[in-house]
Amino acid sequence: MPDPSFAPTVGLRHAVLWVSDPHASARFYEHALGLVVKNDMGDAVFLTSPASITDHDLGLFRATVPHAPASRQIGLYHLAWEVPTLADLELAKARLSAMGALIGENNHGVSRSLYCHDPDGLEFEIMWEVPVELLRSDEPENLPLDFRADQARFGADTRGNGAR
Repeated sequence: MPDPSFAPTVGLRHAVLWVSDPHASARFYEHALGLVVKNDMGDAVFLTSPASITDHDLGLFRATVPHAPASRQIGLYHLAWEVPTLADLELAKARLSAMGALIGENNHGVSRSLYCHDPDGLEFEIMWEVPVELLRSDEPENLPLDFRADQARFGADTRGNGAR
Protein backbone atom coordinates (compact mmCIF):
# COMPACT_ATOMS: atom_id res chain seq x y z
CA MET A 1 0.00 0.00 0.00
CA PRO A 2 1.43 3.43 -0.96
CA ASP A 3 2.65 5.70 1.83
CA PRO A 4 0.16 8.62 2.06
CA SER A 5 2.84 11.01 3.39
CA PHE A 6 4.21 11.73 -0.10
CA ALA A 7 3.01 11.86 -3.69
CA PRO A 8 3.66 8.76 -5.79
CA THR A 9 5.65 9.03 -9.00
CA VAL A 10 3.74 10.21 -12.06
CA GLY A 11 5.16 7.42 -14.19
CA LEU A 12 8.18 6.10 -15.99
CA ARG A 13 10.03 9.01 -17.60
CA HIS A 14 12.93 7.51 -19.57
CA ALA A 15 15.17 4.49 -19.94
CA VAL A 16 18.95 4.51 -20.35
CA LEU A 17 20.83 1.60 -21.90
CA TRP A 18 24.51 0.66 -22.10
CA VAL A 19 25.14 -0.20 -25.78
CA SER A 20 28.17 -1.11 -27.89
CA ASP A 21 27.58 1.67 -30.46
CA PRO A 22 25.25 4.54 -29.48
CA HIS A 23 24.94 5.78 -33.07
CA ALA A 24 24.04 2.37 -34.52
CA SER A 25 21.52 1.87 -31.72
CA ALA A 26 20.10 5.36 -32.31
CA ARG A 27 19.57 4.54 -36.01
CA PHE A 28 17.83 1.31 -34.97
CA TYR A 29 15.44 3.09 -32.59
CA GLU A 30 14.82 5.85 -35.15
CA HIS A 31 13.64 3.22 -37.65
CA ALA A 32 12.01 0.82 -35.19
CA LEU A 33 10.11 3.33 -33.05
CA GLY A 34 10.21 6.61 -34.97
CA LEU A 35 12.35 8.27 -32.29
CA VAL A 36 14.49 11.28 -33.22
CA VAL A 37 17.91 12.26 -31.92
CA LYS A 38 17.58 15.15 -29.50
CA ASN A 39 21.19 15.38 -28.36
CA ASP A 40 24.34 13.62 -29.60
CA MET A 41 27.28 13.76 -27.21
CA GLY A 42 29.43 11.18 -29.00
CA ASP A 43 29.46 8.39 -26.43
CA ALA A 44 25.89 9.21 -25.39
CA VAL A 45 22.89 9.79 -27.66
CA PHE A 46 19.51 10.96 -26.35
CA LEU A 47 16.34 10.29 -28.35
CA THR A 48 12.75 11.37 -27.98
CA SER A 49 9.43 10.58 -29.56
CA PRO A 50 8.19 13.47 -31.74
CA ALA A 51 5.00 13.47 -29.63
CA SER A 52 6.83 13.50 -26.29
CA ILE A 53 7.01 16.49 -23.97
CA THR A 54 10.09 15.17 -22.17
CA ASP A 55 13.74 16.07 -22.63
CA HIS A 56 14.45 12.48 -23.70
CA ASP A 57 12.69 9.13 -23.71
CA LEU A 58 15.75 6.95 -24.34
CA GLY A 59 19.41 7.45 -23.54
CA LEU A 60 22.06 5.30 -25.19
CA PHE A 61 25.49 5.28 -23.48
CA ARG A 62 28.58 3.55 -24.89
CA ALA A 63 29.43 0.55 -22.72
CA THR A 64 33.07 0.00 -21.93
CA VAL A 65 33.32 -3.58 -23.18
CA PRO A 66 34.65 -6.29 -23.14
CA HIS A 67 36.29 -6.09 -19.70
CA ALA A 68 34.01 -3.52 -18.09
CA PRO A 69 32.71 -3.94 -14.56
CA ALA A 70 29.21 -5.43 -14.51
CA SER A 71 27.73 -1.96 -13.97
CA ARG A 72 29.08 -0.75 -17.35
CA GLN A 73 28.28 -3.74 -19.58
CA ILE A 74 25.68 -3.85 -22.33
CA GLY A 75 22.18 -3.82 -20.89
CA LEU A 76 19.98 -1.65 -18.74
CA TYR A 77 21.69 1.30 -17.04
CA HIS A 78 18.65 2.78 -15.28
CA LEU A 79 14.98 3.69 -15.48
CA ALA A 80 13.82 7.15 -14.41
CA TRP A 81 10.63 7.81 -12.45
CA GLU A 82 9.24 11.33 -12.24
CA VAL A 83 7.77 12.99 -9.17
CA PRO A 84 5.29 15.88 -9.49
CA THR A 85 7.15 18.65 -7.60
CA LEU A 86 10.50 19.69 -6.15
CA ALA A 87 8.99 19.28 -2.68
CA ASP A 88 8.24 15.65 -3.59
CA LEU A 89 11.83 15.18 -4.80
CA GLU A 90 13.17 16.57 -1.52
CA LEU A 91 10.94 14.16 0.43
CA ALA A 92 12.13 11.31 -1.79
CA LYS A 93 15.75 12.22 -1.05
CA ALA A 94 15.16 12.06 2.71
CA ARG A 95 13.23 8.79 2.42
CA LEU A 96 15.74 7.10 0.09
CA SER A 97 18.69 8.30 2.19
CA ALA A 98 17.07 6.80 5.30
CA MET A 99 16.59 3.54 3.40
CA GLY A 100 20.28 3.47 2.41
CA ALA A 101 19.27 3.46 -1.26
CA LEU A 102 20.55 6.89 -2.37
CA ILE A 103 23.84 6.73 -4.29
CA GLY A 104 23.98 10.13 -6.02
CA GLU A 105 22.25 13.28 -7.19
CA ASN A 106 22.57 15.75 -10.05
CA ASN A 107 21.21 19.04 -11.33
CA HIS A 108 21.12 18.23 -15.06
CA GLY A 109 19.88 21.69 -16.00
CA VAL A 110 16.66 20.37 -17.55
CA SER A 111 15.95 18.16 -14.54
CA ARG A 112 16.87 17.46 -10.93
CA SER A 113 17.73 13.83 -10.20
CA LEU A 114 18.38 11.35 -7.43
CA TYR A 115 20.13 8.06 -8.24
CA CYS A 116 19.39 4.98 -6.16
CA HIS A 117 19.94 1.23 -5.93
CA ASP A 118 17.18 -1.27 -5.25
CA PRO A 119 17.84 -4.32 -3.00
CA ASP A 120 19.43 -6.19 -5.94
CA GLY A 121 21.69 -3.28 -6.85
CA LEU A 122 19.69 -2.23 -9.93
CA GLU A 123 19.97 1.51 -10.49
CA PHE A 124 16.97 3.78 -10.82
CA GLU A 125 16.47 7.53 -10.96
CA ILE A 126 13.84 9.71 -9.30
CA MET A 127 13.60 13.03 -11.10
CA TRP A 128 11.72 16.31 -11.49
CA GLU A 129 11.80 17.91 -14.94
CA VAL A 130 11.88 21.71 -15.18
CA PRO A 131 8.83 23.03 -17.05
CA VAL A 132 9.95 24.07 -20.54
CA GLU A 133 8.70 27.64 -20.12
CA LEU A 134 10.94 28.08 -17.05
CA LEU A 135 14.18 26.89 -18.68
CA ARG A 136 16.88 29.41 -19.55
CA SER A 137 19.17 29.01 -22.57
CA ASP A 138 22.23 29.21 -20.28
CA GLU A 139 20.91 26.65 -17.78
CA PRO A 140 23.87 25.29 -15.74
CA GLU A 141 24.18 21.52 -15.54
CA ASN A 142 25.98 18.71 -13.72
CA LEU A 143 25.88 20.49 -10.36
CA PRO A 144 24.92 19.25 -6.89
CA LEU A 145 21.26 19.69 -5.98
CA ASP A 146 20.33 22.89 -4.17
CA PHE A 147 16.70 22.50 -3.09
CA ARG A 148 16.55 25.95 -1.46
CA ALA A 149 17.73 27.76 -4.60
CA ASP A 150 15.56 25.66 -6.92
CA GLN A 151 12.46 26.06 -4.76
CA ALA A 152 13.07 29.82 -4.58
CA ARG A 153 13.39 29.96 -8.37
CA PHE A 154 10.68 27.49 -9.47
CA GLY A 155 8.48 27.06 -6.40
CA ALA A 156 8.34 23.97 -4.21
CA ASP A 157 4.94 22.93 -5.60
CA THR A 158 5.40 23.76 -9.29
CA ARG A 159 4.46 20.69 -11.27
CA GLY A 160 7.24 19.32 -13.44
CA ASN A 161 7.10 19.16 -17.21
CA GLY A 162 5.69 15.62 -17.32
CA ALA A 163 3.40 15.97 -14.31
CA ARG A 164 0.98 18.45 -15.84
